[in-house]
Amino acid sequence: MTGSTPSRRRFFRRQGGDAVEAYAEAKGPATGRGGSGVPTVPAVPEAGGGPVPAVVDTGGEARRKPAGRRMEAVKNGVRKSSEGARAVVLYISDRIIENAPRVPVRDLATLRAQFPGLGPDQLADKLIAGAANGASTVGAGIGAVAMLPVPPALPAELAAEITGVAAIELKLIAELHEVYGQRPPGNLKERSFAYLTAWTEERGVDLTKPTTLNAALGGQMKRELRQQITKRLLRNLPNVMPFMVGAAVGAVMNRRDTKKLAEKVRGDLRSRAVPWHALPAQPPLDQPPLEPGSPKSLQGPAEP
Repeated sequence: MTGSTPSRRRFFRRQGGDAVEAYAEAKGPATGRGGSGVPTVPAVPEAGGGPVPAVVDTGGEARRKPAGRRMEAVKNGVRKSSEGARAVVLYISDRIIENAPRVPVRDLATLRAQFPGLGPDQLADKLIAGAANGASTVGAGIGAVAMLPVPPALPAELAAEITGVAAIELKLIAELHEVYGQRPPGNLKERSFAYLTAWTEERGVDLTKPTTLNAALGGQMKRELRQQITKRLLRNLPNVMPFMVGAAVGAVMNRRDTKKLAEKVRGDLRSRAVPWHALPAQPPLDQPPLEPGSPKSLQGPAEP
């Protein structure tokens, strides 16, 4: 009816908030079944009339939550990986320390009988060549086992390789000390830990410094041993590449590393070498007892 409801055009001719208020007054707040069906439009505050209510952005927060969960998962993965690597290093170091007294070592008399007519340097060359071949064989064998990638078995393969190569190199270091007349004093266990210190520090045992032998039984040697094993682990990672690539890489790298270590130790021992004719009479080395099922060839057969 005329005059009951203003014309719609009249509302929108009014400027700013007045138009909105007039529209709200005309239609009323009811939007339900009995209402006009048009929702009520809230009034727009004028400039300077008060603070504008904050807008809640739930979409951005929802997008940030998956990113936070992914970052937390990455942190957990890095922490678990570091804990696993630390556990592998501790396991390898314990096995090397445990196996050090069990490595059979040939004394000078046995070596001279097995390699007659050779001088100290020639005999050392023979020992280094044999140890390099043994380390190369271990690397090739582990690489062949890793021909097909099995991720859960990789830590065990690396641990077996480092432990095997360490036993070969410990035997080499001990026999180089015999060749150059630098046998450490003490019983089997003390000499074994002295050789282990030489392997860790990549140098010969200095008989003029008693602290060298005492440190072999302390915690410093264990820390240095873990550091040496960590470096070996990082260097030996290419040895477990699949499809026989790791076999070739492991053979070459183990041969090179063993020769490099042997030359460092021999250079250190050669500067303090005692001629064979000037050596006092030394008793035969006591050998570790054979465990049940161990082959007798571990007692040190003659090199070809």
